[in-house]
Amino acid sequence: MNNPLLEPWSTPFGIPPFAEISDEDYAPALETALIEHDAEIAAIAENPAAPSFENTIVALEGAGAALDKVLSAFFAVAGADTNPRRQELQRDFSPKLSAHFSGIYANAALFARIEALWQTREEHDLGPEEQRLLKLTRRGFVRAGAALKGSDADRMREIKSRLSVLGTAFTQNLLADEAGWQMELSEDDLTGLPDFVKASARAAGEERGAGGPVITLSRSLIVPFLQFSARRDLRERAWRAWTSRGANGGETDNREIAREVLALREERAKLLGYDSFAAYKLETEMAGTPAAVRDLLTAVWEPAKAQALADQDALAALMQDEGVNGPLQPWDWRYYAEKRRKAEHDLDETALKPYLQLERMIEAAFDCANRLFGLEFKPLDVGLYHSDCRAWEVTRHGQHLAVFVGDYFARASKRSGAWCSAMRMQAKRPEVKTPIVVNVCNFAKPSKGTPALLSYDDARTLFHEFGHALHQILSDVEFGSMAGTSVARDFVELPSQLYEHWLEVPEVLKSYATHVETGEPMPQEMLDKVLKAANFDQGFQTVEYVASAMVDLEFHDGPPPADPMARQAEILQEMGMPEAIAMRHATPHFAHVFAGDGYSSGYYSYMWSEVMDADAFAAFEEAGGAFHAAMAEKLERFILSKGGSAEAEDLYVSFRGKMPGVDALLKGRGLAA
Repeated sequence: MNNPLLEPWSTPFGIPPFAEISDEDYAPALETALIEHDAEIAAIAENPAAPSFENTIVALEGAGAALDKVLSAFFAVAGADTNPRRQELQRDFSPKLSAHFSGIYANAALFARIEALWQTREEHDLGPEEQRLLKLTRRGFVRAGAALKGSDADRMREIKSRLSVLGTAFTQNLLADEAGWQMELSEDDLTGLPDFVKASARAAGEERGAGGPVITLSRSLIVPFLQFSARRDLRERAWRAWTSRGANGGETDNREIAREVLALREERAKLLGYDSFAAYKLETEMAGTPAAVRDLLTAVWEPAKAQALADQDALAALMQDEGVNGPLQPWDWRYYAEKRRKAEHDLDETALKPYLQLERMIEAAFDCANRLFGLEFKPLDVGLYHSDCRAWEVTRHGQHLAVFVGDYFARASKRSGAWCSAMRMQAKRPEVKTPIVVNVCNFAKPSKGTPALLSYDDARTLFHEFGHALHQILSDVEFGSMAGTSVARDFVELPSQLYEHWLEVPEVLKSYATHVETGEPMPQEMLDKVLKAANFDQGFQTVEYVASAMVDLEFHDGPPPADPMARQAEILQEMGMPEAIAMRHATPHFAHVFAGDGYSSGYYSYMWSEVMDADAFAAFEEAGGAFHAAMAEKLERFILSKGGSAEAEDLYVSFRGKMPGVDALLKGRGLAA
């Protein structure tokens, strides 16, 4: 049977031929690819020749090429353009993939070869990247339970299989809640909303087949609604729907899933000899220990909370001046903060947004990459998984480096949030591969024929995700498993958060923040206000983030809670959480933590990286400016090109000379005393 997933791809640069792939191709292709991968692993494990780096470690790197092709195509659509059949496949694939990789890690003969190489590593003539790959490969096997025997090994496989099923269920439940809710608006309900919010609501209504404008749970639509709607009752309704995702009862409720996930993670860590899951997870991160994470979060929490409480009083006074009695509520904060921002900084989001066209912000991100690293972006005419997607070939001095794909608009078939992924990672061995990198966002889609306008937060998100993309595009390592963003979780956000700084460079805004109708650049007066207001409402933003990070840490550093929601409330009470601010991600929709292991015990990593990104951008400023050529070369040489080929701290110190303290972060957020 011909299956496009298993045949050679003649598409430009090996992009998956999505137009030729049907949903019915994925399951048989996966079965064939798993069998092929099993045979490749068996050949490595049973090789009669003595273990060598080439016949064991490099062979492992090269195994699974067919599986990589199948999964690169499938996971692209599963996350960004799903449907009931793809969700069914995802539920089916999760335990199969877990069992498959658990079997590889449990392969005693294979681990014996890796262990033999490790024990005799001084006898082999290995270069620095080869030594690093051997270390990471062995560590990965040990941490996956390769040294476990008997019933412990069996239980580890059961735990990992169950966790994969639960993570998929958590994601699909959240997507169902997001796709299943909308608030239809009459003309009277549009009171206070600026034209751009009305236009986005009408476009959302068109996309969902409603008779008029609707508010959905897309962040790029619901946040401006909470900012501008004069209807307090509708703000409350929208806010409650947004914050109750995954906690509405019935089949899509995630609370029991969260409880089981935490219990299984704790059991997994104990099987491997760790005191807690947090201790296990943080062992390989820059932070190293739960205590180090707690110290960072605590150092930021107190000044952030003090600022937030002062802001809360100011917003409550504004509300009372309007004749609204009672305390400030979470659905009031953004509305009165917007009024305060306009009063104190004379900065009006409705006046700002026409200067932030999506097309111009993409051009700005590309131009900064050109000025810093010499990259050029040429549009590609190639079929992708959705008509909203666009692709560019990335070159430097005429040499092909990568393919970059942008998928920017929200839709019901896409999970929430923004992310960067790779359909293919860069590598030189055992074969040369150039990366195919994807940025996925959830910006409000405009009505047909109308340009897409971004909020300043949206524009920052675009630069953030493109920073991740640069980490992949500029990767220059030997082996794919160490390429690009394959780094410590609390280091991976450094390139992305650092790149956000270039959005705030005045010359960038002057060149690319042009009015959608007149084409005129943003007036200097408005530009000054934008930059001056950059830290506005940082108390709120820092508190909602740190609260989520602390709950994540406490969930995993100690006995798993029998009732995660009760434990969440207890943690927030102990912290003194301001009543008018909610966690950025409450447990039932905390996908970073419960949709997979990626950010579990690791949501703090955005802030850990921010300590470095503030310091790293300061290096440019100290050297003479945001586009200082020598600093850009150092950034690429020591960080962006290196992936995980060296320890994160060593890479940063090579770039900057030393590790920074938390002071740079507090100063950057305007929270320093």
